[in-house]
Amino acid sequence: MTASLRLHAPSALEYFATLVAEDEGLNLLEAAASIAQDDHPELDVQAVLHEVDALAQRLRRRLPADAAPSHRLRLLNRYFSEELGFAGNVNDYYERGNSYVHRVLATRRGIPIALAVIYLELAAQIGLQAHGIAFPGHFLIKLHLPQGEVVLDPFTCQSLSREALEGALLPYREETGDAPLERYLRSATPRQVLVRMLRNLKEIHRSEGDWPRLLAVQQRLLLLLPSDATEWRDRGLVLEALGHWRGALADLRRYLELRPEAGDAEQIGAKLRALQARDTPPLH
Repeated sequence: MTASLRLHAPSALEYFATLVAEDEGLNLLEAAASIAQDDHPELDVQAVLHEVDALAQRLRRRLPADAAPSHRLRLLNRYFSEELGFAGNVNDYYERGNSYVHRVLATRRGIPIALAVIYLELAAQIGLQAHGIAFPGHFLIKLHLPQGEVVLDPFTCQSLSREALEGALLPYREETGDAPLERYLRSATPRQVLVRMLRNLKEIHRSEGDWPRLLAVQQRLLLLLPSDATEWRDRGLVLEALGHWRGALADLRRYLELRPEAGDAEQIGAKLRALQARDTPPLH
């Protein structure tokens, strides 16, 4: 076989790029599971999908063909939280494995958004209309039933009243202002769910000063948000911390192109000049 015809397995980032290239048909479970490949390059994402399919198949066998949506929902909630034992990992909430779908499947513990990704797939496979909600501070699930919408906490599978939701929003009112509750109950797109998952990991890695893992997350975020100035800046700063001056230069320049009036434009401009001096070869 000639060199031009040789095939190579896609990298984890190339695989993710293929999965998120288009919003239409974006498989949330597959893309979410693939995030863990930065830490676990040997991970078989298709095996993760098959595992969730098997859980869904077991549940479908118990459902009468004519089961009402409300009956399907009750059975799913009991199956998910009681029989399978999925719940929040309150003892080690900020451990990065809580964001990895395959680890959540293995331990039955995770953060709300990772639990929700699994729940949403099970709901879809038994004929329920369910979506994630990017609620401040705690990811939620919304189900559309003939009698109306139900909002669930993926930690407990308990439905939340309007009063409970208003109360949960109170700590964020300084930043949310007087915006109505309904604004925070909008369905999140698969792309938005993936962004939130990655930003959770971004904060974990940044707090730990784990620049290589942080860079891997930034690569994925920019695939999802190629026009987001903040993500260009943040990747540039990570590249600088890792000593990749030219990459940092390019990213920080892109940031200022997208946001020339940014509040930190002067600070980033000074950093650019310092990076440019590093990248300029000495005269002979």
